[in-house]
Amino acid sequence: MENRKGSGVKKFHKHINRPNKADFVFGVNSVIETLKSEQEIDKILLLKEMKHVEEIETLARNRGIPVQKVPMEKLNRVTMKNHQGAIAFVSAVNFAILSNVVTSIFESGESPLVLILDRITDVRNFGAICRSAECSGVHAVVVPARGSAQINGDAMKTSSGALNFIPVCRETDLINTVKYLKNSGFQIISCTEKGNDLVYDADYSLPTAIIMGSEEDGISDALIELSDFKAQIPLKGKVESLNVSVAAGVILFEAVRQKMKQA
Repeated sequence: MENRKGSGVKKFHKHINRPNKADFVFGVNSVIETLKSEQEIDKILLLKEMKHVEEIETLARNRGIPVQKVPMEKLNRVTMKNHQGAIAFVSAVNFAILSNVVTSIFESGESPLVLILDRITDVRNFGAICRSAECSGVHAVVVPARGSAQINGDAMKTSSGALNFIPVCRETDLINTVKYLKNSGFQIISCTEKGNDLVYDADYSLPTAIIMGSEEDGISDALIELSDFKAQIPLKGKVESLNVSVAAGVILFEAVRQKMKQA
């Protein structure tokens, strides 16, 4: 393990190997072969009226990959080439298993800091958040299997390469994920304007999971209810909220400030 210079926060992974693929593949056979490979896939689009695609759906279900049935217009917006009604979006990262990450951090003697992104859909917001997360010593970023930004080349570019160094965990149910983390000794902090706490009031030296919410409607009520802290960022201007990537930077570097003070 190496200390991140000036942060007082250790890093879990020095480097994570990433696939070097295009952002999507198309055509029935190409999608099937990609599903059979070890390549990470964000999601699959299939033509609504398409028949005889049981193999694609079965392979995707076995790997926990979301499948969406969509009209021809949506497929054609992705590519006008001969997609045959099937497109698979390839991930720019290899997803990590959250339980393995958590176990490794505890075994190393560190206090884990995990960032949960609840339906962050803008690719550039996602990349910027991951950049702040890596710089602030976050051990893992957790995203939902559905309703999250595609982790593609744009996300990698916006993260300034941070996605090469921070584990990303894809979970099918964020509620169960939060319950798992609570049972593992984590405190859960929702960064939301709906809270009465301030982001400066929590003790980030404890095992912590921070939840950031959707650009549209924030953190889901179910996740807020599971939180130990509902922490807001005090705002002095007339605009009522910050961009989610900016808000993530504020709370993450409060954690850095506390860890450096205690070091």
